[in-house]
Amino acid sequence: MVNETETGKEVDINRIMEMIPHRYPFLMVDKVVDIVVNESAVGIKNVTINEPFFQGHFPQHPVMPGVLIIEAMAQTAAVLVVSTLGPASEGKLVYFMSVDEARFRKPVGPGDQLHIHVTKERSRGNVWKFRAEAKVNDILMAEAVYAAMILDN
Repeated sequence: MVNETETGKEVDINRIMEMIPHRYPFLMVDKVVDIVVNESAVGIKNVTINEPFFQGHFPQHPVMPGVLIIEAMAQTAAVLVVSTLGPASEGKLVYFMSVDEARFRKPVGPGDQLHIHVTKERSRGNVWKFRAEAKVNDILMAEAVYAAMILDN
């Protein structure tokens, strides 16, 4: 479902699954809020101990893998792209072209709510470039600049 709020559009998990092809256990975004079409969005990931990656990624000290934080950034950006391009773009595959300036500042673990702030830097044709920051309680946990290509199925 898409709701309008004072700060922008908000997309729930059911609508996210209509917009992008990812599914459990690889769907890394629970909700997308504050969508400003063609500009920015904020993805929400509720990190729980039930995540399958915690079984093997430091079971004694569970940490969300950095590459999955980057994936959550990409999925948030994909929802922004579909919101911008409209229904004809729903379900299309998006491939990473580059990940630059990735920095992992603090570990993300069970109980954290990750807020993924994504801003479009530019788009040309089917190639989009984004800058993202992942925060927990307004503390920067990770950041990256990345480019992706949207493929016509």
